[in-house]
Amino acid sequence: MLAIEFSLVHATSLVLLCLCFWRIGRWKSHDHDHSKGRAPRGSLGWPLIGETLQFVAANNSCKGFYDFVQTRRIRYGNCFKTNIFGKTHVFISGTKSARAVLSNDFCIFSKSYMRSIAELVGDESILCAFHHEQHQLLRNVLTSFFSVEAISVFIRHFDELTKKALHSWEKRGTVVVLEEALKITFNAMCKMLMSLEESNELEMLRKDVAQVFEAMLAFPINLPWTAFHKGLKARKKIENALANIINERRRVVEYSNEQDLLQFLLSGEKSTNGPLLPSFTDKQIQDNILTLIIAGQETTANAITWMMKYLDENQDVQETLRDEQLKIEEKSRASSLTADDLNKMSYASKVVKESLRMASIVPWFPRVALEDCKLEGFKIRKGWVINIDAKAIHLDSSVYQDPTRFHPPRSCQSPIASWRSEQGREHALE
Repeated sequence: MLAIEFSLVHATSLVLLCLCFWRIGRWKSHDHDHSKGRAPRGSLGWPLIGETLQFVAANNSCKGFYDFVQTRRIRYGNCFKTNIFGKTHVFISGTKSARAVLSNDFCIFSKSYMRSIAELVGDESILCAFHHEQHQLLRNVLTSFFSVEAISVFIRHFDELTKKALHSWEKRGTVVVLEEALKITFNAMCKMLMSLEESNELEMLRKDVAQVFEAMLAFPINLPWTAFHKGLKARKKIENALANIINERRRVVEYSNEQDLLQFLLSGEKSTNGPLLPSFTDKQIQDNILTLIIAGQETTANAITWMMKYLDENQDVQETLRDEQLKIEEKSRASSLTADDLNKMSYASKVVKESLRMASIVPWFPRVALEDCKLEGFKIRKGWVINIDAKAIHLDSSVYQDPTRFHPPRSCQSPIASWRSEQGREHALE
């Protein structure tokens, strides 16, 4: 009797294991019938978690998260799928498909960001405005702040911060460029957005913002020892700090002479000639100020760091750039940098664009498919996240001649930048 029971248990276990392996096999082979062109090649990984662990591991390694994308593109081709954080992601690096996706925003595709990013920047952020009307409203309000006058003030302030930092570098033996660039860009963004200059407040806020940024691509599990949990705690501290700043400004908004985004938003509410701007809640203001700080600080600082690297490696470019700057300085009568000066920096503009192309600070642009469609001859299902692999396009030899060479005079503009320009969109307010 015991032997029969043991055999039954053994047989049941064997059946369950077979069913389990069959289910996993079905999962891993799902949509892999390439002969019919049903779906891109790739792997969905394990049930529920997909390839999230591999993505997080790459992000935490010295190679960075793009190594996860690059290894799969080499293995599967220019269009492949994976599963990250519970969603099917498709990466594309063909210029024709990239253009098709970007030119159909809010029609066939809409913006999409990973859950960890959305929770950390806040659901009122422009990054999370997935409906066209909501996104357009936020974008129009934020871009309307950047008038010629506001940009001129910002240029002057950024110039002062940069000169102060360069003077301090002269007295130090070693300088970590990225760390210094992060401080400069953070202080500049806080000044432009809310006129925050007090050193202790800035330092506390900077540490919290850095914690939020580190958690953006972390596994979204809210447990005490996780980076995501620490990011959420830092976000709460930022919320409290911004709430205090907003409340203080509301009390004096009618008498304040500050030329920052916060004043711009609150002044619209208090206008006696009718509302110039829609009324924004404190939550909307907080989420979008945090978003702009992160976007303005991290991307700009990384771009500065890569540009300095490329200039050090290409002394001829550095000399040409220096000659242009010295000529502009000789003719300028202003004590600090002006918008007119920037307009004269044609070669510097090419250096910046080439640095952005080579470094691809934002390696991909995510969109979610609003309906079933086809890309690269493959079927894309509604709800899948489409990621335009900007880094692969920027280093594509069919788009750029000798793409790994740092060559500012090249006339070929980034195809991604030109397509976005045609659609009237700026990356900063994506």
